[in-house]
Amino acid sequence: MSKVQETNSLRGVLSERTAEGELYEKLHDNRLRCLACGHRCVILDGLPGICKVRFNQSGTLYVPRGYVGALQCDPVEKKPFFHALPGSLAMSFGMLGCDFHCAYCQNWFTSQSLRDPNSTAPPRDLSAADLVQLTRVQQARILASTYNEPLITSEWAVEIFREAKQYGLRTAYISNGNGTPEVIDYLRPWVDLYKVDLKSFRDRNYRKLGGRLDGVLETIQLLCQRGFWVEVVTLVIPGFNDSSEELTDIARFLADIAPSIPWHVTAFHKDYKMTDPDNTPVKTLLRACEIGKGAGLHYVYAGNLPGSVGGWENTYCPACNALLIERWGFRVLQNVIEQGACARCGNVIPGVWN
Repeated sequence: MSKVQETNSLRGVLSERTAEGELYEKLHDNRLRCLACGHRCVILDGLPGICKVRFNQSGTLYVPRGYVGALQCDPVEKKPFFHALPGSLAMSFGMLGCDFHCAYCQNWFTSQSLRDPNSTAPPRDLSAADLVQLTRVQQARILASTYNEPLITSEWAVEIFREAKQYGLRTAYISNGNGTPEVIDYLRPWVDLYKVDLKSFRDRNYRKLGGRLDGVLETIQLLCQRGFWVEVVTLVIPGFNDSSEELTDIARFLADIAPSIPWHVTAFHKDYKMTDPDNTPVKTLLRACEIGKGAGLHYVYAGNLPGSVGGWENTYCPACNALLIERWGFRVLQNVIEQGACARCGNVIPGVWN
């Protein structure tokens, strides 16, 4: 069987693992508009949206349900969340498909399954109850939708998270942030933590990835307004988004929303189709961290280069500079935050601590 035939076969397999969606509106002539991501695809009868996994059949939107494409238990710091139950485990699941096509995607084996014939991650059937039970067996405190773009599989995530909430689990999205007000409001009762990849501050770069800058910026603002715990990550890529001007624009944008938003600047390494840029040097991440602090952000972190970035892996009190959480990579070495506050001066440290 050729790679193209394998991809077509995978599409058939996935089409059997669907249910009617909730995030859409019906239009004339069996057309519909999907509301799950910022593309707001108008989908004709018999066709899929940009994501390839939400499709119109006779005027009804069918969306993924009942499987995972990837499943792993990780430290929550790997997501990364640094202000959410430090040292806890997060049961991470993903499905297949994405509304972007980033050339450097580290999870391309799941996200690009229906675009790239070399990516054919198989689905594994699993019920919401089974996934929650597995999370509890692993003693994970967080259940996270990741590995592909969770916005395009939000109905399935909500089904899982409804079950998870019955057992006191925290829930999380690890997302590109290409959202809509409709999907954010749909998720709000069920999602506690939301990590957004702010990939650039230049619309021309976002167009190359399949999105729009304005849509992501609007989503970050809306998430904060709606009360999600939000952390933002920028993968710093040499020659793509690493200029001091662009990093300053990102930092100022976040600081204007809330100085307490944690900003993770992380190191790029060659992956998938992007093999031209050099890997991000330590000095670039340190420069980005200084820019973030200079813009007024209280919590700036350097990632993907453990042990090489000084204190930029740690959390310090912005009021008295006390060391509160010491980290090495994804490991928490000490945590002296007491009831959400600095143990030395009592300053409240924003986050989800219990």
